Order: sequence, then C-alpha cells, then structure tokens
Amino acid sequence: MSVSLISLPYPETALEPAISAQTLAVHHGKHHRAYVDKTNELIAGTSLADASLNSIVVAAAVANDTKLFNQAAQAWNHGFYWHSLTPNRSAPDGALAEAIASTYGSAEKLCDVLIEQGVGHFGSGWAWLVADGKDLSIVTTHDAGCPLADGNKRPLLVIDVWEHAYYLDRKNDRKAYLTAAARLLDWNFASENFSRGEPWTYPS
Repeated sequence: MSVSLISLPYPETALEPAISAQTLAVHHGKHHRAYVDKTNELIAGTSLADASLNSIVVAAAVANDTKLFNQAAQAWNHGFYWHSLTPNRSAPDGALAEAIASTYGSAEKLCDVLIEQGVGHFGSGWAWLVADGKDLSIVTTHDAGCPLADGNKRPLLVIDVWEHAYYLDRKNDRKAYLTAAARLLDWNFASENFSRGEPWTYPS
C-alpha cells in the first residue's frame, strides 16, 4: 500500500471565483501530488511502507524525522484543506455551533479571527480551527506544521496560507484570498470532525 493522491471532492471549477480552476489544478495536481510522491519515496522499504498517512505523520513527528514529516504532513494537510472547503454554503450546527457561540460569539467573528491570524502569519503555513476536547482555538503552523503532531489538538478546518494557494489568483494579496476562502468553509465537515472526537483520516 502507498499513499494516494486523493481526488478533489468537487470539480476544479466549483470554487470559482474565490479560487480559480487554474489554481486548483496546479495546487492539487502538482503541489499535492509532489508531496504524495515524495512521501511514498521516503517510506518505501521501511516499516511505514504499509502505514496510513495519519500514522506516518505521527511517527515522523515522534522520530523527529523532519524530511519525512515535511512531505507526509503536507500531503495530509492538503487533503484536509480540500475537504475544509465547499461550493455549497453551510453553517455550524449542534455542538459545534454552541462551542463557537461560547468562544467567539458567532461564526462570522470566528472567521474574522481566522483571517487575521492567517494574514499575520509570517511566511508559509496554515491557519487552523482546532478543538482541544470541547474547547476551540485558532492556531497557525509554519511550513508543514500539522495538529496531528500535537495529540491534544484535533483539526476541524484549515486554510492554506502558502503563497502557491493564491498567487495565481491574488498575487500577494493574502487577505483577499483568506476572506474569499473563509466564505467557502465547510461547516458540515467541521461539525463531523468536532463530533467524531478523533482526527480526520486521510483516505487510503
């Protein structure tokens, strides 16, 4: 078994005009594919050759194997990012809605904080909504940083803030990209992640 390049959960045109088909084609077909291919190259012939991507990310973090972690975590992060977005408008409900109201007041205010944190993040990385038990927080990670490496934090949603996520559409206007992407967040996906109580599993 090897790590797969998962398909996008929607057509490449589905997120336009916020994110163009060209950006999705390059981002998924070239960047994500490269991380998947490099991960498979690094695990070939090792004890991780048949492991799930979730397990590979955690094992690389525990072993402080930076080379493998960077590739595997980026492969996982991108899979999670595609599922964090949707062309279909949604809104938080149930337990997640209650947690958001308690911590941020509203989903709109949460998104304001997410955008602010993403804009303020220096260099490449990711802006996450995570849960620690039933408590919510927004964190950013640098480069390939992934909450799977922190057993206490469970990712609910993420926005990619690497420049390749938006440069073709927005040049260097990260805030415009984050503002547009925040409107595409899949709150049904977030609610499932919150209720599940364990991290999302990258499809094999």
